[in-house]
Amino acid sequence: MQKFVCRTFNIREGRAPYHVIRKRFVNGARLTGTHLCILIVAMIIACIGLDTDSDIAIVGAMLICPLMGSVLAIAYGVATVDRALMRDALGGLVLQMAFCLITSTIYFVLSPVAGMTPALVDNSGPTIWHLMLALVGGFAGGLGNSRDQEPATVISGVAVATALMPPLCAAGYGLAAANAGVFLGALYEFGINVVFIALSAAVVLLLLHTPLKRDLNDDGVVTEAEDELVRAESHKIRWRIMLGTAIFAIPCVILTGNMLTTAEEQAVGATDYYGTAETARELAVVCPGFQKYTVGMEVTNTTDGNEDEPKLTARVTTKKELNALERTTAEKLIRLDVPELDRVEFTTEVG
Repeated sequence: MQKFVCRTFNIREGRAPYHVIRKRFVNGARLTGTHLCILIVAMIIACIGLDTDSDIAIVGAMLICPLMGSVLAIAYGVATVDRALMRDALGGLVLQMAFCLITSTIYFVLSPVAGMTPALVDNSGPTIWHLMLALVGGFAGGLGNSRDQEPATVISGVAVATALMPPLCAAGYGLAAANAGVFLGALYEFGINVVFIALSAAVVLLLLHTPLKRDLNDDGVVTEAEDELVRAESHKIRWRIMLGTAIFAIPCVILTGNMLTTAEEQAVGATDYYGTAETARELAVVCPGFQKYTVGMEVTNTTDGNEDEPKLTARVTTKKELNALERTTAEKLIRLDVPELDRVEFTTEVG
């Protein structure tokens, strides 16, 4: 049984030569004018998709997005202890992030219909499921890039599954709307995707026994001292990366726990006719100190002491008072799910 399992799941079978693997991983991180133009075009398409809640446009943007190349190059640099490649790939990724943020911010500033949509909310807060998608997507990307056959189909599928571009687009909306919560949440989701895609792809390269870069001074000669130093450095880097990624994932786990708790509280004892559980998850992203959200018919007293007609009222409770922009954003989200709503009330509970 052990031999059968090992033979069935042998990922080294069908592996491309090591020099081909290196070429594929390294070439994806090279920035050219064409590369940056495609990046900007993809970001504009993603912005339109998130702004209009169009899944087709979002998927199209992810298919042509070239960000995956830099992430896989970082993974190769980590797996082979190639510091120069890691530095160049990381620098290229930061430059691409800057282009994406500038493009998306300009779009949402100029857009006449820019507003918080469910698609923007979905890409503004990482959960444990985003982390798992990044892990399995990175594994598939690393595996596909190391095969004999061309990996174009696999890489395109990984780009859609792991969604690198939409969180950057949501971060641009956060900058344009001066909403720090959306900006930081979306940027953290992008970071989760990058870190765990790179980690998983690096694991594939390690399983394939990809050779380390042992020629530290690039003189064409690998000494015994260099070989020993590289081996020790490799173990040290791997432990540091494992510890760093574990710490980096802690806020994601906490956010997921809070989201599940909120959803359970909303669902207890009531049929979710107005989609309160989903809306509550969205409000938790845009409302600082969010506590609960309810929808129901409420009666208020008029000035002459008589009762007014019952009105469908949404009530948002937070730990601190929301400003005008936060209230407007929250109300737009609520009315997307409950268009027949009569009014939205905001209350603050301290303690």
